[in-house]
Amino acid sequence: MTEASGLSSAGMGVGVEPELLAEAVTHELAAMLQAGNYDAVKLLLEPVQPVDIAQAIGALPANLQAIAFRLLSKDEAISVYEYLDTATQQSLLSLLRSGEMREVVEEMSPDDRARLFEELPAKVVRQLLSELSPDERKVTAELLGYRSETAGRLMTTEYIALKENQTAAVALEIVRRRARDTETIYSLYVTDAERRLTGILSLRDLVTADPQARIGDVMTEEVLSVSTDTDQEKVARTIQRYDFLAVPVVDLEQRLVGIVTVDDVIDVIEQEATRDLYAAGAVQAGDDDDYFSSNLFTVARRRVVWLAVLVLASFFTSEVIAANEDVLQKVVLLAAFIPLLGGTGGNVGAQSSTVVIRGLSTQSISSLGPLRAITREAMAGALLGVLMMLLVVPFAWWRGESALVGLSVGMSLLAITTLAATAGAAFPLLFDRMGLDPALMSTPFITTCTDVAGTLIYLKTAGWLLVHLPQLVQATGISTQFFALGVF
Repeated sequence: MTEASGLSSAGMGVGVEPELLAEAVTHELAAMLQAGNYDAVKLLLEPVQPVDIAQAIGALPANLQAIAFRLLSKDEAISVYEYLDTATQQSLLSLLRSGEMREVVEEMSPDDRARLFEELPAKVVRQLLSELSPDERKVTAELLGYRSETAGRLMTTEYIALKENQTAAVALEIVRRRARDTETIYSLYVTDAERRLTGILSLRDLVTADPQARIGDVMTEEVLSVSTDTDQEKVARTIQRYDFLAVPVVDLEQRLVGIVTVDDVIDVIEQEATRDLYAAGAVQAGDDDDYFSSNLFTVARRRVVWLAVLVLASFFTSEVIAANEDVLQKVVLLAAFIPLLGGTGGNVGAQSSTVVIRGLSTQSISSLGPLRAITREAMAGALLGVLMMLLVVPFAWWRGESALVGLSVGMSLLAITTLAATAGAAFPLLFDRMGLDPALMSTPFITTCTDVAGTLIYLKTAGWLLVHLPQLVQATGISTQFFALGVF
């Protein structure tokens, strides 16, 4: 995408919240278009930033979208089109004549054009490719040839490359000449005769260098780059870690083939975070991750798979309860505490899995190590169990009119929270070690597993304390003293 020229829209009020500004523009734009006041539309949109125009157009009905887009100037239309969501881009392509959109698609940034083509039907892509200039067609085909969600597919070929033997004055003239046609000019890349990346130069260093100095003398030779097949999430972490505005992309022969800019990385971070959140909630992410624009059948399909698995897993809880029916028949009140223990264990496990998955995503857990991370969460679960026992045990003792009922609930609570925290930390780490997405260890999955194990622990503990222990005590002949103390 093109570099932003400002943070707020001129003429629309200084300090206005972006969301409020976009909402106001949308309402005014819709009213003017419905009234046919097209001159007023042009005046309204003239000071507005492209991203806000894109949001306003995207909120309009399809027929008004086409009218509003036609009223934009050529340069403005190109910038706005890059910010539109894929569905609106496709809608405009179908509503507007091919000739009207050819120039817009031609002038799009190569990476944005490739992302658009990736979502379009193959027939439409072939038609649009045939209408591009030979150079743009070649660039687009190259980007589409890389695997999805890699640096090769994410990168743009609009960058400035310099040569070591050029002078600073010549390089500065190259920058002036090509600045309008490149994604960013703040990072300049130096290549040799075979286009291999040999150095990097910031615009500041170039401007402050002696005009006659060689680029090879003022450049930095230590260049951090990524390869075309590097996963987009790793590219995002690289730019985030080193505070880059862009990172160069090289092929297998270390030839510079493109750059990935920070604005594209922000989109990647949002996309990956959305997928992790969906996975953590046991929801299958779609190709576009636009959940709320999907129809109800798609929504149900994304959620039913995990839910079906969890329902089957819940059958084990029913089997555990059925297998310990004799305990529940002797002390019916025990059944009242099953939801409390299951819910508490599930919540603790969900908390542990959330912090561990987030730690893996940000790599903040790497310094701790898997075993120490699991041990830490297990100790945290035990501590939480002890703290909650202070609240739950007195209530269970009073409600059950027996110390052993309170003890059964308390011991089970401590065991369940410790187990839940351990499982919540261990499962994502295990998946990560196996090379799978840790977020697949979703919160509902861990909650269901903890519920099954917790119910088993609780009923077995209660059975031993409330059935077997009294029999043992009675056999020793000291049950009278225990009954006098209100233990049974």
